[in-house]
Order: sequence, then C-alpha cells, then structure tokens
Amino acid sequence: MSETPAERKEAAATRRRWVSLAEVLGVTGALIAALTLWINWSDRRADQADKAQARASEQRAESRVALSAEVQDGGKALLLKDSRHEIQDVAIAFPKALGISAQHPPADPLIAVSAFETVLLKLTDGGADERTGRLPVLLTISYLDGETTRTTSGIYDLLWKTEGRMLRGRDLRLTGMKVRQVRGTQAQLDAVWARAKP
Repeated sequence: MSETPAERKEAAATRRRWVSLAEVLGVTGALIAALTLWINWSDRRADQADKAQARASEQRAESRVALSAEVQDGGKALLLKDSRHEIQDVAIAFPKALGISAQHPPADPLIAVSAFETVLLKLTDGGADERTGRLPVLLTISYLDGETTRTTSGIYDLLWKTEGRMLRGRDLRLTGMKVRQVRGTQAQLDAVWARAKP
C-alpha cells in the first residue's frame, strides 16, 4: 500500500524531529561531558593548591623557633632550648638605660644573672627584700633549620625574684622566661623597658 503525499510529508517531518532531537541530545551530552571534565580539572587544581599551601604553612611552622628556657644553677642562669632546632648562637641585648653591654655566650646558649644582677638589685633597692618582676631583653638567635642557618629575634621577658639574705643583702634569681614579642628591635626593647621598669 503506497503512502499518500501527505503521509510521506508527515513521515519526513517526524524523521526530521527525531534527527533534531538526537542532535540536541548529542550536543547536550557533549556539553555535560565537557563541563564534568572542567569541574574535575578545576577541583584537582584547587586540591593541589590547598596541599601546596598546607605544605608551605607546615614548613614555615617547622622552621620557626619555639624558644624555651630551663632554670639552671638554682636560678643563676637560664638555658635556652628549642625542641626542633639546634641553637648555634645567641646575642642578648638589654635596655640601653641599664648600661649593660650585649652578651654573647661562648658555649651553651645561657642567660646568666651575673650579667645584670648588680644593676637590677640597685634599681630595686629600698623596697621589700622579696620582689618579683620582668626584665625585657632582645634575643637574636641563630639556629639550624635542616642544613640552613637562620636568624630570628624577639623580645622576651626574663622572670626574676629577689630574696633577702642574712648577712649579704639580697639575692637575685631567674624563675623563667616568656615571649613578649616575636621579632623586635633595640628601639622597641627600650620602649618596653620605659613602660615596665620596676
């Protein structure tokens, strides 16, 4: 049975609709695949950037000095330590108003009371025998970070106390150390001392 011209025309239109629908589906599928590929690539780049940033932050944290002090000789010295780095050299600067020259311990990184005991006892004379206080100092530390020597500085408070002695006046001892400011300069140290002196 042969088709009429109207039926043939209708069949041709139906085929065109199917072809157009297939084309639309094909183009849509290609766009979805391209979009998925781009999202995956973008996510991978973001993950790599996050990992690189985390690694850089971790390396910076590991390269920083976390300075601590251990009381030595009954409070007559503080031994400086860092659990992650070997300390190579220490320079200890005092407020200029005290007239104490900078100290460079030749062996162990020690802060000795003898460097400032006379000056601090004189400053605190005339009050109670038993006193406590803080002496700000500028520490410049050279240390090993892997195979690289790095240098950092900061203002630290040396915690001290005085005690009366039976025959020989008062005694000064160190009880610890606290960080006041990461990084620092002599001018900043002098400003801190002007505000905090006993």
